Amino acid sequence: MATEPLKNPVLMATVGGAQGLRGEVRVKAYTAEPEELGDYGHLRSLDGRVFEVLEIRVAKGMAVIRFRGVNDRTAAEGLNGLDLYVDRDNLPDEELEEDEFFYADLEGLEARDADGKSYGTVTGVFDFGAGDLLELKGPGKRPVLIPFTEWAVLEIDLEAGRLLVDPVAAGLVDDGSDGIPGMGGKKKDG
Repeated sequence: MATEPLKNPVLMATVGGAQGLRGEVRVKAYTAEPEELGDYGHLRSLDGRVFEVLEIRVAKGMAVIRFRGVNDRTAAEGLNGLDLYVDRDNLPDEELEEDEFFYADLEGLEARDADGKSYGTVTGVFDFGAGDLLELKGPGKRPVLIPFTEWAVLEIDLEAGRLLVDPVAAGLVDDGSDGIPGMGGKKKDG
């Protein structure tokens, strides 16, 4: 069953391999708890397919899901690597803490310093294992990654569409010291 494309897709999970013979799949969930994947309505792929969760359980930190219409191992194997999304409107804002954000809400925000200088807009949010990184892209500039920390990103104003960044802590400019960039320290001789 295919439907119209998502207006504001939020990545919720990625399907891994098949689990058993009944059509179950192992799924890496990007929710706080893997079993919450079924709480946001049907999951969808970017090509418009809809996936209704029939059963969900957690095994070894991953969700094991049986979807309607996926009834055997062959069908489950065909989903390997598929990213699953919900529309941003399906995610409740009231569950977020003051300092929590959906990645989808950060994309498109303009990064500015205290003097108003723009460093581009957020075009992606990544986590390669050492903490979240924001990708910034400005007109005619190469994308750069900055740490998504309280030292580099001082303030987030979703309504104004802006981030206040410390360009030194974010590694966007050199602070002029001979020490570690962004740390503000001086390198000692000898």
